[in-house]
Amino acid sequence: MPACSNRRYHQPMETIEFLLNQAHVELCQLLKLAGVAPSGGIGKHMVAAGEVSVDGKPESRKTAKILAGQTVQCRGVTIRVKAP
Repeated sequence: MPACSNRRYHQPMETIEFLLNQAHVELCQLLKLAGVAPSGGIGKHMVAAGEVSVDGKPESRKTAKILAGQTVQCRGVTIRVKAP
């Protein structure tokens, strides 16, 4: 039987480009619309659990206004928000 290894293997992050067709989108709704969370409510729980960062910094505001040009990371997914 082969010896077990405690090395962590990193999966490449998935990147989603999200086209924003309004001035902003709330963070929990973005997670839902991008398919990272099955609902806005689950998105709120993900934010509250500290699983989300915006532009590389942890974000705890569930309804933070996300603008074009910002990047959101959650559960191995990067969402790049772009203007149309």
